[in-house]
This record gives sequence, C-alpha cells and structure tokens, in this order.
Amino acid sequence: MTRAEVGMTVTHRRYVPFSHAHYAGNLVDGAYSLAAFGDVATEMCIRTDGDEGLFASYSEVQFKAPVRAGDCIEITATVVRVGSRSREMEFEVRVIARGNPERGESAADVLEPPIVATTARGVVVVPAA
Repeated sequence: MTRAEVGMTVTHRRYVPFSHAHYAGNLVDGAYSLAAFGDVATEMCIRTDGDEGLFASYSEVQFKAPVRAGDCIEITATVVRVGSRSREMEFEVRVIARGNPERGESAADVLEPPIVATTARGVVVVPAA
C-alpha cells in the first residue's frame, strides 16, 4: 500500500464483449464506461488506502465517441486531489483497437492514436485512517 498522491495512475484494459451491445451498430451504453471507471477507482483505493472505498460523485462526464462491442478499451484513473478521506480522480476510456469487418469477420485494427471515448471526474471516499 502506498500513500495517495496527485498524479498516481491506475490503468485497466479489457475487451468489450458482444453480450454488452445494446443498440444498433453494436453500441454499448454509457453505463459501461462508468462501471469501468468504478473498477479502476476501486483498485486505486486498494493501492492507496487498503480499502475499496466508495464512489461519492461523478462530474463532468462526457461521452465523446462510441464504444462498440468488439472494441479493446483502456480505462485510466489519475488522482488529481487528495483530501483527508476523499480522493478526486480524472477518468478516461480510450478505444485502443476496433473490429474491422471490411477486412474479414474477425479482423481488427490497433488504433493509433486511440480514440478518447469517455471522460469524467469523480470523488471516492475511504475510511478515516
């Protein structure tokens, strides 16, 4: 366990399964990104405070580009403020690879640069030390 400090970052990567597609074009709902933010925030709190913590609020949530089933995404949380029990973080979902059905049923491409799909700020709280 390390002490929470501004600039600390946790990153997860995952494949978006087709079972999560909700809309035409194999789009997933925005809640998928928010759930992913919760996962990276939980790891951050475990690393910094030895506790999973609890989400208190989101702000500045922006859905900038679609996330689709078949995407590989990277989710990042970065600490931007440390209070006595609160940790404010900036979050970002980037699409780092996407299926390319024009090349074949299972073809996919690594995206350079990645597509920033969702951003947000959030506050989590942890138990008093």
